Amino acid sequence: VSGRTAEHVAEVAERLGYRVNLIGRGLRAGTGATIGVVVPVISNPFYGELIHRLEDHLQRRGFDLVIADSHGEVDRERDRLRMLVERRVEGIFVVPSDAELSFDAVADTARRVPLVQLDRRVLDLPADFVGVDNDAGIDLAVEHVTARGAHRVVLVSGNDVTSVGRERRAAFEATVRSRSMPREQNIFGEYLLAFGERAAEELLARGPLPDAIIAGDDLVAAGAIAALKRAGKSVPSDVQVTGFDGTMLADVCEPRLTTVVQPFDELAREATEALVRRMDDPEAPYVLSRLAPSLRVAESTTLVAPR
Repeated sequence: VSGRTAEHVAEVAERLGYRVNLIGRGLRAGTGATIGVVVPVISNPFYGELIHRLEDHLQRRGFDLVIADSHGEVDRERDRLRMLVERRVEGIFVVPSDAELSFDAVADTARRVPLVQLDRRVLDLPADFVGVDNDAGIDLAVEHVTARGAHRVVLVSGNDVTSVGRERRAAFEATVRSRSMPREQNIFGEYLLAFGERAAEELLARGPLPDAIIAGDDLVAAGAIAALKRAGKSVPSDVQVTGFDGTMLADVCEPRLTTVVQPFDELAREATEALVRRMDDPEAPYVLSRLAPSLRVAESTTLVAPR
């Protein structure tokens, strides 16, 4: 059409508040109204809850969701992303398995398809990102246990492979310094139940337990509590334990788990909005959104006298 006609159409669209019909656009382009998501460990309750909320928000906009599990492996992640691109999905959410080694695959995918990094991100990659404020979450947990008498506090969390592991470690070290707390030997591994068990066994073997364990996620916390109970230790009388995520595990743990709660619905909503914005306007400024968590207090941390 002529420039004058295009200008007139744009003016009318602006006045009427017109939004692109993504389903219609997909049909015209020969693509389906489908969004892909790649997560590292689909068996982790955190990702199950996040996917559930994502699907809710996407369905309201007329999209279906295709789920792929990278098993936390960079090669599988690359293959899963390639598969989604080949299926001609309209957009992709990805939880990168590695803060550095995932760069090439995620960057290449972002050049081909609108993409939003969710929960974790690749370092130095210009791309949309939506996640939780890990600094605030760790600070909530440490403040909570210290208010209940804890002086010696140990972090049991994910290693530096992921951005989340790096951020929670750095946040813990910073808050310990700011409170002039004793420096303890923290334990780092994977966000797995078995790692939580091994970490608790290591703490038991060291000698006197710390006053509190700040676990990097609910799975790690649940594993730690199980190992402590097998050893005849009481939570929270012998050691307080906190989790991170606010999954169903926090309610089925015995004792029930005090945990940093991620705002699942808000994460899913903002991630969906960021992806649709990228689909509508590939040149839009990148979104970098960190949402505030909250603390849910339960029986794994109760008021204890200072030691």
